[in-house]
Amino acid sequence: MMPVDDARLLVAHVVFRFDVGGLENGVVNLINHMPRDAYRHVVISLTEITDFRKRIVRDDVGFIALKKKPGHTLWLYPRLFGLFRELRPAIVHSRNLAALEVAVPAWAAGVPVRIHGEHGRDVGDLDGSNKKYQWLRRLYSPFVTRYIALSRDLADYLTGRVGISPARVEQIYNGVDIRLFHPARPRPPIAGCPFPDPGCWLVGTVGRMQVVKDQTTLAAAFVRALAAFPELASRLRLVMIGDGPLRAKAQALLDDAGVAELAWLPGQRDDVPDILRGLDCFVLPSLAEGISNTILEAMASGLPVIATDVGGNGELLEAGRTGELVPAADVEAMAQQIAAHALDADRSRAAGEAGRALVERRFSMEAMRERHQALYDELLDARTGKADRTALLHR
Repeated sequence: MMPVDDARLLVAHVVFRFDVGGLENGVVNLINHMPRDAYRHVVISLTEITDFRKRIVRDDVGFIALKKKPGHTLWLYPRLFGLFRELRPAIVHSRNLAALEVAVPAWAAGVPVRIHGEHGRDVGDLDGSNKKYQWLRRLYSPFVTRYIALSRDLADYLTGRVGISPARVEQIYNGVDIRLFHPARPRPPIAGCPFPDPGCWLVGTVGRMQVVKDQTTLAAAFVRALAAFPELASRLRLVMIGDGPLRAKAQALLDDAGVAELAWLPGQRDDVPDILRGLDCFVLPSLAEGISNTILEAMASGLPVIATDVGGNGELLEAGRTGELVPAADVEAMAQQIAAHALDADRSRAAGEAGRALVERRFSMEAMRERHQALYDELLDARTGKADRTALLHR
């Protein structure tokens, strides 16, 4: 359990599950890059906390897994109430609809500031039209102090379809660690990859292989590109990093097309920065996104990016300059863009360089951290009237 006699105020980050994912990676980055003397932190998972916790490099962060069973969080309210009363966080920062309900026991326990972040579309609501999900967000709105939307698209959803006042919604982009993710020239080989020949042109993706990420469309586009441009067969190769239910489906699609030997699907890897530096082009085939960490990481690594035109992807890419946007689930359009980049090395290189420059200018980790810390400070100052914050420690 976290000590309560620390002079720093506590931020409780609440997620549904703390495992590999873009949302969770954002929590890791925020905690790792926030000054130690600013706030202390605890990560609370309604379900499980996996070894992903090791990505938090600070030694002063607590982790609590509540082992929630399927269904409503209502039965957890007494436990959450007691936990918040014991920990006395100054801020509870929940993420996405699955964790929104914790705003109620946080309010009841007297937590001064309740922040809720919207990181991406719900799997069952890819276009934001689900009335039930809109209603649920309205229901819990009185218990939320401020919202953070990772993209303009999500901010517009909250203020438009859900009906949250714009004054209660902040839009803060994710940041990327430009020291960890950086270009390498010439392209280095990827450990374990069966395509070490520098003459190969590697197109790839990284991410959980689940329905919303739609890696089967990328696999189909790879097959289509080879069929439409047979001259690429000698050097076009596919790398798909990640695990999940779509991994076997993507592999079966490649097997059926007779191109399995031209693709590599090794499962989950922990060396993503090295893998990105070993690619020539990055593709994000998602059906829905908030703000994609992997797009930012790929751009920071100097890669041209082909992404579906969903969620906040168009806010990250400058189409025609740092990469290209294609319609979701459009195999032909994706295949054409993969082939176009593979056939034009100068275009790909220029797009990668432009992407790196854009990340350095607009999507730095420092900018993301500063925005969050400033919001935390602002909301707490509003609660105390800029008085001595020690009153919040002993409330």
